[in-house]
Amino acid sequence: MKLNYTATCLFGLEGLLGEEIEALGCRRIENIDGRITFEGDETTAAKASVGLRFAERLYLTLGAFEANTFTELFDGTKALPWEDFLGRDAEFPVTGHAVKSKLFSVPDCQKIIKKAVSVRLGERYGLQRLPETGTRYRIEFFLFKDRANLMIDLSGVPLHKRGYRPETVDAPIRETLAAAMVRLARPREDVLLWDPFCGSGTIAIEAAMQMLGIVPGMRRIFAAEEYPIFPASSWKDAREAAEAAVIRDSAFEAYATDIDPKCVEIAEASAMRAGVKDHVSVFQMDALDIDTLGRRGTIVTNPPYGDRLLTPEEAEDLYRAMGQAFARLGRWQIYVITQSERFEKLYGRRADKIRKLYNGMIPCYYYQFFKNPDKK
Repeated sequence: MKLNYTATCLFGLEGLLGEEIEALGCRRIENIDGRITFEGDETTAAKASVGLRFAERLYLTLGAFEANTFTELFDGTKALPWEDFLGRDAEFPVTGHAVKSKLFSVPDCQKIIKKAVSVRLGERYGLQRLPETGTRYRIEFFLFKDRANLMIDLSGVPLHKRGYRPETVDAPIRETLAAAMVRLARPREDVLLWDPFCGSGTIAIEAAMQMLGIVPGMRRIFAAEEYPIFPASSWKDAREAAEAAVIRDSAFEAYATDIDPKCVEIAEASAMRAGVKDHVSVFQMDALDIDTLGRRGTIVTNPPYGDRLLTPEEAEDLYRAMGQAFARLGRWQIYVITQSERFEKLYGRRADKIRKLYNGMIPCYYYQFFKNPDKK
């Protein structure tokens, strides 16, 4: 059975997410900022939920239509086949967003959609009042430029919550963004990857997971596992396939270091839960004391931005000191994400490439230094 899905992501990660979706054997239908709609079957929900590294949420897409008025929103919603997915006792809260649309009131849109679905299901099941005592299906709407997209959430807990990080530090980086930073840094098995501002260890852990072939959703559960439309066997098959794909003999190694002993403690526990403790060495160290140790290496890091952890002035001083300290690393590649548009000037070196990414809703710049600094 052909089904349409929508996967959302942080702005800037659409390309990486699209590649993942195509690797699942799915056909992309539409790309817009922060979301990709694609075609799959009833087994795709399990494969995508378990395997996607860069997605924030996964949805089943019911349909899309023009909605310039509340009447059009009601009629368009009511016309969709909700009974194919929601049983007679289904609970179905409605949430959503409206962007650049005439229907900008989210509470009003919620009420209209809730009423339309209730009327449709009531007519199909011969009920004047729906009990809503059964399986919970969260309906999500997205109104963009007067076009409504109606979806059912398949994730429950957002996909960036892998399960290995129940305890975090101040200003943690989102797991999906850390995974993207690692992918863009092109990790290699014979090159040490080092995060000298590791916080809760997310970047090093995501690097090890990628290099070991450990998919992010292998050990967590999803809302859609309760939905009868998706075969129970598909979830078992997806997890078994993921387990079989894990690389058992990788020589990849990552260092996760921080000056704060509490961060080191949290990062160690997170690496243990993620199943990568044998490939991630966690220890206390000042980032400015970093040394090559005679090895080839790559720095991938998320230093303080100067809002929650340091003052802006302290952050700028740190970036200057980083430039001096990291210069000792010679031909090592350096990848740094920060809010600062002045980072290159403060760091003392022009980046080979800059990519705009978002840490949640915070616009950031990913500064990439990968060319030999000795060659002008």
